[in-house]
Order: sequence, then structure tokens, then C-alpha cells
Amino acid sequence: MTDLAAQLIAMQSASSQTPTAAASTTAPPRVVKMRSFGIGEGSTLLISVITGIVILIGWYLVSASGWVSHLFLPTPSEVITIAQSIWEDGYANATLWEHVSASLMRILSAAAIAIVLGIPAGIAMGLNRWAKGVLDTPIEFYWPLPPLAYLPLMIIWLGIGEASKISLLTLAMFAPIVLSAQAGVRSLPMERINAALSLGANCWQLFSEVVLPSALPEILTGIRIALGVGWGTLVAAELIAATRGIGYMIMSASHFLATDAVFVGIAIIAICAFAFSLVMRAIERVLVPWKGKS
Repeated sequence: MTDLAAQLIAMQSASSQTPTAAASTTAPPRVVKMRSFGIGEGSTLLISVITGIVILIGWYLVSASGWVSHLFLPTPSEVITIAQSIWEDGYANATLWEHVSASLMRILSAAAIAIVLGIPAGIAMGLNRWAKGVLDTPIEFYWPLPPLAYLPLMIIWLGIGEASKISLLTLAMFAPIVLSAQAGVRSLPMERINAALSLGANCWQLFSEVVLPSALPEILTGIRIALGVGWGTLVAAELIAATRGIGYMIMSASHFLATDAVFVGIAIIAICAFAFSLVMRAIERVLVPWKGKS
């Protein structure tokens, strides 16, 4: 019996050591990188630069070939020449900086008003059904309308001063900010709310540490969209008896068929809008560094 017991113990010890030996011979686990979705992590800067160069070359070839009259499509060199002239001598009895600063003042003033009023209104609409019921109807009514549709009302109600111009831009930028803030709050998962409540969060902590950070990416996206809409509305706003502004410069040049000056004004608006977009992207990287990484 003693020999049999010894043999059983030896067999059990051998069987218990076998998985360990097999595990020791197994190769270490291989780390597999998850496949990216969408555009991935690579930079698109080179593609964008090449696209811009191709567009410029195509513009030069079409305008220089004579297929289109220079009255309708000036060459890049003609646009550069008039841009230098506007830089040095100004346009329509004002310097270039006076035109740009007037437009920037209107855009920034309207954006500040739209942000201060729009973000609380959108958050309220996302949290409270009464606020949504009251504000949703007028916003959804005027939001699809082009700014030129209610431009005459701005003139009748507020006159032809700066108030009508800034009000027109504010209305154009208000709706995207409100709707994006509302969407940000409505997209908040209930699991976060329940987790915060289970940890003893009060109403202010729930709003400041859960609701607002979760809605912030949507709010910043709405502000970027609103700024784009504002720059698109600028020309309409500066139709109201303006004597300064990029939009006024474009409209004044169009009356005299100065297409090259129109191109310069469009380029200035594009540069300003692109600069605003870069600033908003930088703010997004600081305030919501987790965006797009979850």
C-alpha cells in the first residue's frame, strides 16, 4: 500500500506540474493594435496643401487661357496686384484695417451676445421641458430662414445703425449655439447621472462636473458652426447703410464690376474665418482633450 500511495502521489504531482511546464513553453501574448476607423490618426495637411495648389493652378489655367473674360474671372496676378493696392491705399475711402476692424467688431460683438444667451438657453432646453416647449417653437421657426428674409425687419425696428447689423448677426449665430447646447445635454448617458447621484452629488455638482463637461464638446462645435454662419451673414449685415467692413467692400466692388477686388474681399473673409476656426480648435484641445478619443 505504501508503494501504491507513493505512486499515486507521484502521478498527482506530475499532472499538477504539466500545465505549468506547458505554460512556460507558451509564447508571450502578442499585442494587437486596434484598427482605426474613419480618417485615422494620420495628418491630412499634405493632402490639403496639394489640393490648394491644384485649385490655384486650375484657376490660373482657366483665366490665362482666355476661356473666361477677365471681367468675370481675373488671373491670380491681377488679384494680387489689387490686393497690394488695397493694402497700401485702402478702398472706398477707408483703409484695409478700417474695413477689417469694423467687420471684426460686428462679428465678435454678435458672437459674444449669442454665446452668453445661447448656451444657457440650450442647456435649459436640454434639462427642462418647459424651457424646451417655450423656446423651441420660435427658434425652429426662424432658424431655417435666410438672414436676408428678416433683414428688412431689422432695418424697420432698429434703423440703419450698428444695432441692426449686430442684431442680424446675433440671430444668425444664436440658433446653432442653442441647438448644439441642447443636443449636448440630451446626449448625456443616464449612467453618468446615476453614478454621480449614487456618489452623493448635489444639484450644482451634478451640473458642473457631469452635465456641463459632457455637453461642452457639442457646445464648442456649435460655436464653430455659428461663427461660420456669422461670416456668411456678414455681407448681408453690411448691406445696411454701411461705410466700413469687408462685406461693404465686396458689395461696393461688385457695383463697379471690380471682380478682382471682390476676390480680395472673399479671400479676407476666408482668412479671418479660418483663423477663428484655428482658435476654436485650440480651445477645444484645452477644454475637451478627450474629444474623439473615447
